[in-house]
Amino acid sequence: MRTYLDCISCFVRQALDASRMVTTDAAVHERVVRETLRLAVEMRFDRSPPWMAQQIHRLLREATGNPDPYREAKRRSNELALRLYPRLEEQVRAADDSFTTALGLAIAGNVIDFGCRSRIDDDDVQDAIADALNTSLEPNAVADLRRAVGEASDILYLADNAGEIVFDRLLIGELPRERVTLVVRGSPVINDATREDAQIAGLDALVPVIDNGSDAPGTILGTCSPAFRDRFAQSDLVIAKGQGNYETLSGQDAPIVFLFKAKCPVIAQDVGCAVGALVVSLNVAKPPGSS
Repeated sequence: MRTYLDCISCFVRQALDASRMVTTDAAVHERVVRETLRLAVEMRFDRSPPWMAQQIHRLLREATGNPDPYREAKRRSNELALRLYPRLEEQVRAADDSFTTALGLAIAGNVIDFGCRSRIDDDDVQDAIADALNTSLEPNAVADLRRAVGEASDILYLADNAGEIVFDRLLIGELPRERVTLVVRGSPVINDATREDAQIAGLDALVPVIDNGSDAPGTILGTCSPAFRDRFAQSDLVIAKGQGNYETLSGQDAPIVFLFKAKCPVIAQDVGCAVGALVVSLNVAKPPGSS
């Protein structure tokens, strides 16, 4: 997905919010915002929004000397999700259609996104869960996903955020785990999930976990490691969680299903849905099993 003019104000807001969260030094705030504005002037609009976010958060880490500015926010998100997990797992087990229930709850977890909002509290997460349990996902999209999962022999599950990754465990539990590999970010950026978060969520005990070698809040293949790019090319189904993965991979000629909550008006318009919608969007350019 390309960058739109409406993204510029979001870049500046994210730069200021992030710098204020990390430090009280007004000089750092000014430096990060000024550099963000300079980058916005120079950037190509055919780049995806996560490219700009990658530059902003590299600058933030360099300016503050903090390699993981959102570490405490990620810890709180994981703890909240783990407290909720036993109840959510029971709801999945008790559901008439456990796959669809787990799918909706996994998407609900995408509300834990500090790239879109500077503050997320317990009520936001509880509201997202209630919305998921009371919203019907598009049945044809769910059926297509179920069919793609059944046909795929090698599934990559691209995680998005800390906290959210605990919700992903519900859906991964409904997949053929012997055919699933979980992918996390190569190093910290915003509140995106890394190997440490996968371990905290207990996912390393369920499926193999690899990282993509990148610090982008999405999957910009050109910045990922050669090993990950080879793995991506070999897979016959990619389940991509979150808006960042949609923004960076929606133009790829690959068998991808995007799962996210549409929190941004620009993305909602790009997808063709309402803000707040639970999105199951399949890109079937290369059917599972094809060469």
